[in-house]
Amino acid sequence: MFTSVDFMLSTAAKNGKALWEAIQEDDMADRSVKAQASWAKMGTLWAAMQAAEADYSADRRSPSGLVGGEGAKMAGDGPGLCGPFLRDIIGTALKMGECNACMRRIVAAPTAGACGVLPAVLLPMKRRYELSDEVIIQALYVAAGFGQVIASRASIAGAEGGCQAEVGSASGMAAAAIVHLMGGTAEQMAHACAMALSNILGLACDPVAGLVEVPCIKRNVMGASNALSCAEMALSGLVSQIPCDEVIDAMGAIGSSLPSAIRETGEGGLAATPTGRRVAELMRSKERAI
Repeated sequence: MFTSVDFMLSTAAKNGKALWEAIQEDDMADRSVKAQASWAKMGTLWAAMQAAEADYSADRRSPSGLVGGEGAKMAGDGPGLCGPFLRDIIGTALKMGECNACMRRIVAAPTAGACGVLPAVLLPMKRRYELSDEVIIQALYVAAGFGQVIASRASIAGAEGGCQAEVGSASGMAAAAIVHLMGGTAEQMAHACAMALSNILGLACDPVAGLVEVPCIKRNVMGASNALSCAEMALSGLVSQIPCDEVIDAMGAIGSSLPSAIRETGEGGLAATPTGRRVAELMRSKERAI
């Protein structure tokens, strides 16, 4: 199991492999499976992401009533600020988050709370660039490799490291995946991941009423947009001045120092605002009435 981005990249280079291939071989060794079984498993995750989008309904509402229908509002041209591609990314992130809140089937990538980030870049990019399923699955291996290092050196759990550990990790993984889709180098993937993580360091996990809905779903939009911009920078030759492994270590240290009130307890941040408290009390009243 890779615990260092540097080692992951050097392993691929030493063996003359593409980064995704080195990550696939690591998965094969870790789970004692052959290449076909590893590929099939990743293909299942990609199929589930596509199925989740196809299953989306603007008419569904989460049990709390806080979430539903917002992803559909991003369909069409809108006011023209972002353009069709970015609107597609925003809409897809919202749809995936709504699917999670409405108890539909999603892919935790790396967590359910951050389930919208990777699909929000992969699905629109497949549409825009007419990418094959094969190259998308390769990109998922890339994302998984970086996610594995983040999980081992820091955390992917909001309760442990704040939202930087969930949406931040997903954003870094997605940034690296985008670079792969656009034919970038392994080094550019690492820079994209590092920059994406750097931009989200210290982000609180403060779900209103303890639900993975507000502000979680819209933060998936931020994570996807951040991934896109960081991939664009990396592909244009910009670099992270702090190496990716060091950024991940910093994220872990910051997560450990965050107060418990902003680590998924629903006691601080937006959850502690007057409106956040009113929503929480309303949810408790509904539960008592059942």
